Amino acid sequence: MTVRRIPRAAAAAVLITGMAACSAPGGSQGSGKSADSVVIGVASEPDTLSPLLGYGKDGNSKIFDGLLTRDADLKLRPALATALPEVSDDGRTYTYPLRDGVKFSDGKPLTPADVVFTYRTVLDKKTNNTARSELDAIKEVRADGGNKVVFTLKYPYTPFAGRTVLPIVPEHIAGKQDPNTGSFNTRPVGTGPYVLAAWRKGEKLTFKANPDYWGGAPKVKKVTMAIVEDDDVRATRLRSGDLQGAVLPPNLAATFRKDGDKRVYDAKSYDFRAVTLPTGNAVAGDPAVRQALDAAVDRRAMVDKILDGAGRPAYGPLPGGDPWFAKGIERSRNLGKAKRILDQAGWKTGQGGVRAKDGRRATFTLLYPSGDKVRQDHALAYASDAKKAGIEVKVESATWEVIEPRMKKDAVLAGSGSTGDADFGLYTLLHSSLAGDGFNNMGRYDNPAVDEALDAGRHNRDPQARKTAYDTVQRALVKNPGYTFLTHIDHIYVLADRWNGLTTQLEPHEHGFASGPWWNLEDWQPKT
Repeated sequence: MTVRRIPRAAAAAVLITGMAACSAPGGSQGSGKSADSVVIGVASEPDTLSPLLGYGKDGNSKIFDGLLTRDADLKLRPALATALPEVSDDGRTYTYPLRDGVKFSDGKPLTPADVVFTYRTVLDKKTNNTARSELDAIKEVRADGGNKVVFTLKYPYTPFAGRTVLPIVPEHIAGKQDPNTGSFNTRPVGTGPYVLAAWRKGEKLTFKANPDYWGGAPKVKKVTMAIVEDDDVRATRLRSGDLQGAVLPPNLAATFRKDGDKRVYDAKSYDFRAVTLPTGNAVAGDPAVRQALDAAVDRRAMVDKILDGAGRPAYGPLPGGDPWFAKGIERSRNLGKAKRILDQAGWKTGQGGVRAKDGRRATFTLLYPSGDKVRQDHALAYASDAKKAGIEVKVESATWEVIEPRMKKDAVLAGSGSTGDADFGLYTLLHSSLAGDGFNNMGRYDNPAVDEALDAGRHNRDPQARKTAYDTVQRALVKNPGYTFLTHIDHIYVLADRWNGLTTQLEPHEHGFASGPWWNLEDWQPKT
């Protein structure tokens, strides 16, 4: 899981992308009517295409496959495995039978050794993979007779099968390189439906269909992912035909809803926007300030005005309606409550309406990534709401390279959210053991009661006990909110109406890459 829009410096899980070019990234094909190729505009470029460093860890990578995959309803389905895993009675052993006849795009066969190598390398502390904690339950992975792979867990981990969508890499190539610096990071070889044809850094990535794909050769033969950081420019290029698909904010997507040549796809998501409140900041880390900010924000207004209704208020990391959502934590704006909390804690109104306590003004900086209009609008609205309670929030834009070293002291307009099990979305966001671990637990949240509940939810097999644990986590966040949760946003995509078979999934934070209508690109059928 990441808690930001993915920049170059991240080893985050993404599908396939490229940097914006001034001219059409697909050349003359960009404005053509051919349905056997597509140019899609997205907002960022990855640093790596290696699953060993985090690429594609949540599935839907077009270059690679995992043992399992997810369908349109997010149900787990066999991929490189021929069936869902056989699980031992004690929940500690998972056995996967591998599919026969699968080959990597270089023609070499997939073997159990490749699966073992992939997981062992990700788990190796020398590998720079910040998602390693997601596989913490694994004690051992080994090949077994009969083309099988067996995982032995340290403890029963109920959602483990969902972690085995991790893409598998070829040992005969990646095993000969340093996983952190090797050429495999930019010249990957996998078993997936597409093969990387070219990567012009700073411009685009081009993929071609894998004619020998075990699931059948895709009908869309060429895919170009071009990065266009500016939302308005992305919309303009889509309108001109330079792009055939793009992820867009709600206000720009709305301009295409009456376009007969385009279709707009709305996807619900777990993707939230929140403000990190770092414990290392004397103001943002103060429990009273945190509680007051939680009460002062107008979440509904943010959904209506910033998202044009394409989202929901966020009362925590899990959206309302999720099976794990703690009922009763919904709360409306209460500015009077915010002021009372601050008064009782000794934060008194001072010069310019800004409160102060023991000579310290109630002010802190809030950073948001440059070029992200939705986050900018959230940040400005948050600052406006905070000001009404007497808290001064200074909003600044910066690149992620500038933001990262400042996260310990400064607040950040962050984004995160994972589909599937509650453990996926909560553990890396909140557990104190991951404080300051890259973009995990960005605010360095440290709450022993939350840690205990997260561990209980991760280790327990009883559904009701797990539900109780995650209820505890969410209610603790209301009492001591290390983040101010603002909204859950819908993801909106626009695509030329040239293909059949397009659907969307319930999506995590990451979007525009593995998610979006192109999550099942290999299944698209050109319209005749």
